[in-house]
Amino acid sequence: MSRPSRALPAQLPPAAAARALRRAARFVRRALPLCRAHTVEFFTRGLWERLVAPRPDAVLEALRAAGPLARPLAAGSGTGAAAAPCDDDIFSSTFCENSGKLINVHLFALAAKYYSLSNLGVCTPLEDVLEALKGDSEGATGIKPDEFMNNKKSHEVQVMSELVDGIANYCGIKQVIDIGSGKGYLSSFLSMQYNLKVYGIDSSSSNTNGAHERNRKLKKHWRAYQSRGKEALKSQSLEKANDKPVESEINCKTINEELLNNANSPQNQGQATIQDLLPSCGFTEMATRETNTEAEDDLVTETQSHETKLSEEVLAILNVLPADAVEDFSSSYNCVELCEEEKVQRKIASLQTKARKSSESNLYSPLTSCITAETELNDIITDLEDCMMVGLHTCGDLAANTLRIFTAKPEIKAVCSVGCCYHLLSEQFENQEECHDQVWGFPMCQYLKDKGWCCGRNARMSACLALERVAVGQMLPIESLFYRAVLQVIIEEIYGVAKSDRHVGKTFSKSSSFVDYVRRSLKKLELDNSKLPDSCIMDYYEKYKHRMIELEAFNMLKVVLAPCIEVLILLDRLCYLKEQENIAWSGLVKLFDPVKSPRCYAVIALKN
Repeated sequence: MSRPSRALPAQLPPAAAARALRRAARFVRRALPLCRAHTVEFFTRGLWERLVAPRPDAVLEALRAAGPLARPLAAGSGTGAAAAPCDDDIFSSTFCENSGKLINVHLFALAAKYYSLSNLGVCTPLEDVLEALKGDSEGATGIKPDEFMNNKKSHEVQVMSELVDGIANYCGIKQVIDIGSGKGYLSSFLSMQYNLKVYGIDSSSSNTNGAHERNRKLKKHWRAYQSRGKEALKSQSLEKANDKPVESEINCKTINEELLNNANSPQNQGQATIQDLLPSCGFTEMATRETNTEAEDDLVTETQSHETKLSEEVLAILNVLPADAVEDFSSSYNCVELCEEEKVQRKIASLQTKARKSSESNLYSPLTSCITAETELNDIITDLEDCMMVGLHTCGDLAANTLRIFTAKPEIKAVCSVGCCYHLLSEQFENQEECHDQVWGFPMCQYLKDKGWCCGRNARMSACLALERVAVGQMLPIESLFYRAVLQVIIEEIYGVAKSDRHVGKTFSKSSSFVDYVRRSLKKLELDNSKLPDSCIMDYYEKYKHRMIELEAFNMLKVVLAPCIEVLILLDRLCYLKEQENIAWSGLVKLFDPVKSPRCYAVIALKN
């Protein structure tokens, strides 16, 4: 497969990536006390008094006035585009030099925008990448994922699979390894929509077993679907033969001549796949619904709704299939002498064989394995060949390890990784323990390693907050955060417990009142309920309820800062790739609508 002639978009130079990382790190380091604070300890540790100077209402007003959720200062549309001319020192007065408190909320909001990925000019537009990757790809086959995935997952899978197919085609490869494949949404779609050979690797055996079961059901339902189509086709063909026998004979002869003529056509030499045969049947991966019963019902409903259309489509498909998709007729055989039913049966039998083989080859292979930086893929995939690695929302260290494996293994020609769950990253300098043999998730690049950079778990948790969702009205759960913060005061003052291995979990959603919440939580924490009368619980509530606005303002500050923490993590990964000698192209690309999918940035790289 030849590469398309178009060159990839200009990539961000290593020096520019490193410079953007240093600038973002400088600001984030000063803001770390805010994002390292945990709201559970908001009242017990006096976080507002320690970290923020202005009044909470003034903070909320300043954030609204500064418009932290509006357009960036100067959104760089292309790779390497310079951000708005600005001296980084302009933000030096955001925090007090002595106390470290936040003193200028307006500057804070502007700085948070200024050091965002969109404003730093470090991202390559997705449209530019897709345009450059356009080549001789076979393209999609018409399957619609929104029929069997939720809105968010459908959006993610459609966008990422188009990009992955483009990269695979550009690199001339057909094998894809999906790391952290989970339920197999992306893997199945890549295989069935784009005819790629996909291995989905997940550490959870339950996910892998579920994927195997879905594969079995897909085959089962495909055979059932074929059977219905066959009966409909036979019925329709016989009816036509009885009504118009002369026309049927002429059509038969025409079909046979077209099929024989198509045999000499270069574009028709390949085998027809299921997707080529039934581009809009809508059966694909229906069995991935959460329960088997729901999957069965959905499949039956979908099948019934398409039955009439199917008979027409199969009949039309038989008329245009390439010659090798059906059994060859002997040149001495008189087609007119065959009855219509026999001709249909011959074609259906051959079509079944071809479709069954395509079905089995296109369904992806789910595998169970825990992937680390030292993983040998040859031990997992016996027929490993030149391939690319992908990961859609790979958790914690898995995203970092995907990049490390990519750089270390010559057979992996490209990588497209969208990470998530930053709070699960391991950090080299977090616990100050000497672990020379461990491979850490953060930092990856040499600059942050040399600086001994550490975010901390709470800061990484803050990076997972969804700024864009808050911007469109999906507000933070302030009341539940308030309940938890006051509960912490109670268990420390009444029970003397500052830390506990047990968790409250989603108690708020099950509680009818604050008293009910505290009772349920104490039970989960295995603390004695009888020590605390209802009146005492309500006294705590009344004591702190006027300070709920402090909690709201504090969390809004963390939300505004969240993208800057993510910038640090993503630029660390990009700079790591740019330090490698065997990388031909690397970049950050915004794939998804951040309202639908907050973790929307992909780290992409191709080797020489």
